Amino acid sequence: MRSKQELTTAIRGRRRAALVVNAHSRRGRRLYDTVHGRLRAAGFTLLGAYQADRPGELDRVLAEAADLGPDLLVTVGGDGTVGAAARLLAHRDVALGLLPLGTTNNFARTVGVPLDLDAAIAVLTDGKVIDVDLGLIGDTRFTNHVGIGLSADIMQAAPPGLKRAAGRLAYPMTGLGLLARHRPLRVTVRAEGREHTFTTHQVYVANGGFHAGRPITADATADDRLLVAYPVGGPTRRGLLRETARNAPAGHRRTLGDEPFLAVRQLWLDTDRPARIEVDGEPYGQTPVRIGLDPNALRLMARADSPDH
Repeated sequence: MRSKQELTTAIRGRRRAALVVNAHSRRGRRLYDTVHGRLRAAGFTLLGAYQADRPGELDRVLAEAADLGPDLLVTVGGDGTVGAAARLLAHRDVALGLLPLGTTNNFARTVGVPLDLDAAIAVLTDGKVIDVDLGLIGDTRFTNHVGIGLSADIMQAAPPGLKRAAGRLAYPMTGLGLLARHRPLRVTVRAEGREHTFTTHQVYVANGGFHAGRPITADATADDRLLVAYPVGGPTRRGLLRETARNAPAGHRRTLGDEPFLAVRQLWLDTDRPARIEVDGEPYGQTPVRIGLDPNALRLMARADSPDH
């Protein structure tokens, strides 16, 4: 395994990359030719370029791209695409490059990769390799978050057409329709010798610093060896709506020491009835579940001034 500096030097010097575009992402199919052309114009030799445009194809295409032996695997898509790539590249001598063209792009925001295409490509050419933590739920790694309760129901119910048309607004629009018949959960979290219980419609466990395109807190990152567990609202539907509206503009003013955040390295979470789970926007299973960390598991190309712990 090369050092991060050695891998950075290889990427900047040789510019050997593979490209995977999730054509199901909001803009992936439309921008495939544009991305391909701009990477070549930036000096990259593309060992392979793939579009994943059929259900269930993404994992296979990513594996084919990684098997070509690139120094950099460039993904074009949203958080689901990034999560699939991160699971594949964990503890491998390949850096992940992000061109975030999804709906919310939470992981890209967390690691400071610009959402503008040209600026993101500049990170690939002029940035450096860092390593960040991945979350671990069961045997599955994740980049950004685990959602339990209403958000998992929303992920399963949100129509693809609405996501393409409305972007991240598709999720609250779908949620309002589901909330009227959603029952609250009694949640138990055990961590570091303590037990925490609360009743809520929704609980998150985050590895990154953003959710729904908004900051969770000012000091949550993907490189701090911490998970952040927190409910959104209490047992009432009104409380959920109030907390959701409050969290969106206030995240950058809160810290991990504030209520209701629980910052730990691992936890066990159970609910009074089996509740659906979504992981980085993809269905996972049901509670109960153990969630932990895989420290410094993923190498990625980030801005040259990015912190790296």
